[in-house]
Amino acid sequence: MDDFRLYNTLTRQVEPFLPADGRNVRMYTCGPTVYNPAHLGNFRTFLFEDLMRRVLELRGWTVRQVMNLTDVDDKIIKRAQEQGKTITEVTEPVIEIFHRDREFLRIQAAEEYPKATAFIPEMVALVETLMQRGVAYQAEDGSVYFAIAKFPSYGKLSRLDTRQVKSGARVLQDDYSKENAQDFALWKAAKPEDEATGAAWDSPWGRGRPGWHLECSAMAMKLLGETLDVHCGGIDLIFPHHEDEIAQSEAATGKPFSRMWSHGAFLLTDGAKMAKRVGNVFTVAGLREAKISAAAVRHFVFSTHYRKELNLSDQALEASTEAVRRVGDFAGRLRDPATLELGGTLGLAHAADEAVKLFEDALYDDLNAPEALAALFDFIRQGNAELDRKGGDRSAVERARAAFDRMDEVLDLVPEPVEADAELVHWIEERLAARREARMRRDFAESDRIRDELKARGVVLEDGGGATRWKLG
Repeated sequence: MDDFRLYNTLTRQVEPFLPADGRNVRMYTCGPTVYNPAHLGNFRTFLFEDLMRRVLELRGWTVRQVMNLTDVDDKIIKRAQEQGKTITEVTEPVIEIFHRDREFLRIQAAEEYPKATAFIPEMVALVETLMQRGVAYQAEDGSVYFAIAKFPSYGKLSRLDTRQVKSGARVLQDDYSKENAQDFALWKAAKPEDEATGAAWDSPWGRGRPGWHLECSAMAMKLLGETLDVHCGGIDLIFPHHEDEIAQSEAATGKPFSRMWSHGAFLLTDGAKMAKRVGNVFTVAGLREAKISAAAVRHFVFSTHYRKELNLSDQALEASTEAVRRVGDFAGRLRDPATLELGGTLGLAHAADEAVKLFEDALYDDLNAPEALAALFDFIRQGNAELDRKGGDRSAVERARAAFDRMDEVLDLVPEPVEADAELVHWIEERLAARREARMRRDFAESDRIRDELKARGVVLEDGGGATRWKLG
């Protein structure tokens, strides 16, 4: 079957995708480095991966997803040293925040969330294998490095030209640019700050700790096998992280590390990549404080293809908030027992079937969420029109419900109902009474002003049948 296609970073082409055994997708997704709460740029990547997981399941496959938690690296040790804590004392609270934020954004749980510190023996064994194969060596500083000159295909993922790399030059830090493409550290000799923060372990090469790149290879192969079906992450991980994962994994096993490489583009603020180092960071906690729903965030992210940059703005979030309000209204109408009683039309049933087909075709073609959203909203428009006809066909309504549920099972865009406190309800009722009086004296300018006043507080009015109903949007 070649109806499901994904863009493969390794080949720079959209290719047919099928799990190796035809049934089970072994999916590895690079998770957060837990020294600070993940920002919205990170969560754009995690939402793209959530979309992929749900679409793979929609296609009928079983997904086994592993998302690592990097709980030892340069940044974490520096933070622990600054705060006079161990790395565990730094990372555990951040891990709790990550899962709370993940659940708020309705990101489905992976099957495994391995912590790097729990897989030290596997990492040591992987380094031993690489040394036995002659592609790793211990340097005079006591650290063990991967010799990229011994791996001829180094650079194939990032399209790095290794001809300019100086033989034997080494880089010790975890994160670096293409300009620093050199032999990278697999195992780092312990420094005093490593020992002080609980970030050092015994090894055949003395006390030390794993390099960041080593961690993912060891955990992925331990939990998913030597060849993955798909490996995901943000485009900033292509080099050095994923390039180095390929080198050390394939040099150790002689097998492809992953059959498919999938990367999501950046989330931007004012045209710049969102990153802690430049200060343009927005958090999920900030979204909650601003009362922006998870459904609105999901709509905002899915409104742009995962391989295109996405710019964060108040206007975009407001548009997504209004969009998911329409989704929620339609969901409520479909679920209303009165809707089933009044029934639908043949046109409603046809619209439901067509929407599902367009929706699935879009998502099976490299996760084209914007086109899938278009299919959903066209269905909402057509569905409302057909329901207004009150056609009496209960089966048509049931087909519409099933179609909507199938689409929302993937996108998850129905907002949570907003509860109003007693004080707000009292204020709303007062303003509605004032609006009724204005309409009775035909002061429509005042009526519109009150409607706008209510809208500014998130109150949506629905006039009809001689009455006015309200709800929080």
